Amino acid sequence: MRRLFLPACLVLLATAPAAFAEDCDRNDDSQSMLNICADADYQAADAKLNAAYKELVGDNDQKANKLLQTAQRAWLAFRDAECAYSTADSEGGSIQPMEVSECLTELTNQRIKQLTSDANCKLSDPSCAGSDGSDGDQDMQ
Repeated sequence: MRRLFLPACLVLLATAPAAFAEDCDRNDDSQSMLNICADADYQAADAKLNAAYKELVGDNDQKANKLLQTAQRAWLAFRDAECAYSTADSEGGSIQPMEVSECLTELTNQRIKQLTSDANCKLSDPSCAGSDGSDGDQDMQ
């Protein structure tokens, strides 16, 4: 039950400013407006992610789409858990919605780059296979 509660709270916190239907005013530096603007940034990134995902699905066969769907669901769970972890110190504070939205935006933008680079890869191009510029053989510590 606890595993479901935290991601549900993240979604609620990230979307709470949208419920007020207030537009982002970047000239207003109050915490509530910073939260609203951070949420607007996340909503824009999420829309781009959905578009990139749909484009990739349109280019794939059924087997590849099933694998992509599994990967995307796992990535979404990772993103939400990572943002819950990285913003845990501000839990209950007025800044947490902004921090959650900023984390979601950053990770979502990274995923967009990954999906769009995958979409531009040719099957015969070995340099595209998971290339992110890192070695990949480094130990996790």
